[in-house]
Order: sequence, then C-alpha cells, then structure tokens
Amino acid sequence: MKVLMSGYRGFAGTNLMAYTKEKWHVTGLTRRRESYEQPATAITWEELTNGPMPEVDAVVHLAGKAHDMKNTSAPAAYFEANTYLTQQLFDRFLQSDAKYFIYCSSVKAAADEVTGMLTEEAAPNPKTIYGKSKQMAEAYLQQQLLPAGKYLYILRPCMIHGPGNKGNLNLLYGFVQRGIPYPLSAFENRRSFLSVENLSFVVTQLLESGGSIPSGVYNLADDESLSTNDLIQIMEEVTGKHVRKWHISPGFIRRMARIGDVIRFPLNTDRLQKLTSSYEVSNKKIKQMLGLDRLPIDARSGLTATIRSFQSE
Repeated sequence: MKVLMSGYRGFAGTNLMAYTKEKWHVTGLTRRRESYEQPATAITWEELTNGPMPEVDAVVHLAGKAHDMKNTSAPAAYFEANTYLTQQLFDRFLQSDAKYFIYCSSVKAAADEVTGMLTEEAAPNPKTIYGKSKQMAEAYLQQQLLPAGKYLYILRPCMIHGPGNKGNLNLLYGFVQRGIPYPLSAFENRRSFLSVENLSFVVTQLLESGGSIPSGVYNLADDESLSTNDLIQIMEEVTGKHVRKWHISPGFIRRMARIGDVIRFPLNTDRLQKLTSSYEVSNKKIKQMLGLDRLPIDARSGLTATIRSFQSE
C-alpha cells in the first residue's frame, strides 16, 4: 500500500512506520525535507500546494501542534497547525485518487473533562485552544461531501505512550526513580491510556479493511483504565524501588499547583488535572467495527513496556 503520511518523524509516525515497514511504501509530508531525503520518500507542504498530489492509496495525517503544558503558544499557532493544514491536506485528498483519509485528532476535541465514560455520541465541547483547533478541523472534514469510494476516519486517541515518549508519565517516574515521597495518593481517579502499538494496529486495520468499515469518528484507548496510584505501583515494580505515599489534602495540593500557573514550579493546575482527574474513554465502537473483543496490548503490559524504556534513556 502506498501512503502519504504527515508527522512521520514524530513519535506516533516513527512507530507507525516501523509497524508497517514490510507492508507500506510511505511518502512523508514535511515542512522541510532533510538532506538525506529524496522526493520519492518525502515531499514538502509547499510542493503539495503547488504541485501534483503523489499517487497514493491513503493519507494518514498525524502532524499537528500538541498541547503546550506551559501555555506559552499563541492561539494562531494551534489553528495554523491543527486546523488549516488539515483542511489543506483533505482538499487535496478529495481531488486525488486516494481512497482513505485518516485524521489523528484527539479526545480533547470532544471534552476537556469527562463524567463517566466518553463516547463518540458526546456533543463536542472543547474548552482549550488545542481542543478547539482539533474540533474545528474535524467539523470541516465532516462538512465536505465525500465522494463514493472514499473513506474518512477521524481518530480520537487519549494519551498516547510508548518507548521513547514519557509524556505526562515523566513527573511520576521522577518521584519513583529518585525515591521522592509521592504527594498525590489521596486523589482517587481512573484514566484511559493508549499504547502506540494499539494505535498502529488500528490504523493498519482500517487501511486494510477494503472499505468494510464505515467512515466516522472513533475513540481510541486501551481496554482498561488505570488510576494514578496504579501507575506508581507499575513504576515501583519495574524499577524495584518503593516510594512513600503521602495522603495530603487534595484542596491543599490544588492551591499549591496554582503557584505553578504563575512561576516555574514542578506542578501546575493543568498537569495536576492530567495526573489526578478521571478521564475514561470508551473504545467499544472501534472494537465492534473491527470485530474484536480486545485490542492486542492491554493497558498494564503497554505501560510496563513504556516505563521499562525510561531506564535505558
């Protein structure tokens, strides 16, 4: 299969490339071609705008601007990367002979906070600029007339993790690795995660479905949700270290986190929310469409592999 892939140098892209190296011929889409890359293996956005679309079977759009934990990015940067470039690429897809378009959006396009389980039926209500830019891109794609024989898959992954990407696990790992008492054990929560291997599996299955899976929006998450205390336990098992767990008043912790909103501090409100609030995502719809009871990698196994990779860095 011939695939045009944006974001192919990023974390998800490099893992997807490795996962499909025996199956796909990938042409990368990039802002700037590296000296070692040839036009046959990578084209620039400028070349895509001014020249012909490569002859491919599918477009996988992974590129975008991630949420800035420090809140230093201008809103326009999000809409440029997450909305405008998505619109531009989809327009070229509609004019081409390519059959499949996969857009890697985010659960944050639907909701920043979740009560219960997030499903695809929830009315989108993003609060952050990041979520709004992703939702605006989704809305544009869904508003366009999709010709017969073409398929659009909008994927909404939750937090993706895997070897080489610590994400929000970095702070927790630091507590365990350095033996620092963990101060957030009084928080009770359940969160969904997504192994990058499960992401690669789903993308591959969609493109190999032959059009048997209908276009639509699909949440992506591992089968099990875990608490932050579960993550600490997994890290202890992997590292062989044990940390003391402090049960400090959540109200006091929230007040301390506000300091990080103003000055440099290990914890701020956004990071605290990601570590301690509940955010459960249903993957029932995508599994039903793929005819699966479970995804290949369970949450504990995937997170264990990710945390083990930290030790070699």
